[in-house]
Amino acid sequence: MPHRLVNKADFERLLGARHWARSAHFAVHHLPEPATRTVWRLAENGGGKLSTDLAPTHPQPVDSSPEEQWIGCVVPKRHAKRAVTRNLLKRQVRGAFERHAAALPAGLWLVRLRQPFPVAEFPSARSEALARAACQELDGLLAPPAR
Repeated sequence: MPHRLVNKADFERLLGARHWARSAHFAVHHLPEPATRTVWRLAENGGGKLSTDLAPTHPQPVDSSPEEQWIGCVVPKRHAKRAVTRNLLKRQVRGAFERHAAALPAGLWLVRLRQPFPVAEFPSARSEALARAACQELDGLLAPPAR
């Protein structure tokens, strides 16, 4: 099961990379690199209380390759106005990666919604038709024959 990307640096690296695949509504970015590791540390003078500061990150050794998949999704408000729609699309992205994880190489993955779905075709913010359309498009992007 793929892990979720959480670091801003990972998102920025992926958005700076060329897209791996693209469809009418989505773009997929991939980097065969490990995720940036962040380690939470205990406060030095807080007597064992947790600190919200992040410990410095340590880069991976040069010869190590990523062994896992890390996924992230970007669904901007300008393309999906309602939170219900954004959450639906993010769930579809995570589900597509779970279905196709075995066929995809390890590394960092990012799916970006690049065009809104037409409101005339999908008037409901959370409809089965929108879920099916997004699922079909994502499966087409991530399926092995498409690559």
